[in-house]
Amino acid sequence: RNRYAQYKLDPDLQAAHAAFPWIVTPDDHEVENNFAGDISQGNVPRDAFLTRRAAAYQAYYEHMPLRRRSIPAGPSIQLYRQFTYGRLASFFVLDTRQFRTDQPCNDGLRAPCPAVSDPNATLLGAAQERWLLDAMSKAKRRWSVVPQQVMMARVDRTPGPDEQFSMDQWSGYEAGRTRMLEYFASRRASNPIVLTGDIHSNWVNDLTLNTRDAKAAAVATEFVGTSISSGGDGVDLPERQVTMLSENPFVKFFNAQRGYVSCSVTPQAWQSDYQVVDYVTKKDAPRRTRASFVVADGRPGAQRL
Repeated sequence: RNRYAQYKLDPDLQAAHAAFPWIVTPDDHEVENNFAGDISQGNVPRDAFLTRRAAAYQAYYEHMPLRRRSIPAGPSIQLYRQFTYGRLASFFVLDTRQFRTDQPCNDGLRAPCPAVSDPNATLLGAAQERWLLDAMSKAKRRWSVVPQQVMMARVDRTPGPDEQFSMDQWSGYEAGRTRMLEYFASRRASNPIVLTGDIHSNWVNDLTLNTRDAKAAAVATEFVGTSISSGGDGVDLPERQVTMLSENPFVKFFNAQRGYVSCSVTPQAWQSDYQVVDYVTKKDAPRRTRASFVVADGRPGAQRL
């Protein structure tokens, strides 16, 4: 509660809350870094960890704009939910922490081990996955938008023939990731757009069923938004990331500055504008649009403007 109070005293955050309605979903740090369901990264005993999770969810509910249906029940909270905006768009807000199985391969950045392909491993849990696929099939809106926590694109972080992937992201749960992308490819969800956070950097990813094929067709587009202030001033393109872009041709854009992604949506197109500032360590940094991408109705894949 003290930490939320500290954040909520920030005048810029107060102005943002006053100016816009908010739809929120947490990731890991509201409870503990990289926790998975009822499993503590720090090896806290299960009962003690669930007591901590209950306190974390209670404080989150008290300080964030959530409806009554999200009142916590002990260590459980209803976070996945749907919002519909006329005939234009449906938003399917996910929770990839509360119901996930443990990260495979001892977590971290790893070469794939057999557990990555375990069909029983899950980020969403069976009930949430059924809800998501059923809700997207029934929505019948122009755009199907999935705001969620961790990157869905399977990004290889090692140059050359060897591969390393983040075990905390969808790339650590390949069976579930494949089910999601196959669902997008079936076109039962209209114009799927994935909105992601977590990693304090900007990305535009075309989601494909075969990441090793540079010509593979996109089945959806993922827009990853950076942090607003965490990580300090940041840089445009760290040298270590140049090779990453060449290793992963489906990554259309990367940037490591602070800012946000502004999305404009019409029946004809989705446009994402990446707004950044050169510094956050002092006030009044000028905002600029670093890059803009468009997804056309009926044509998966991001096109740079």
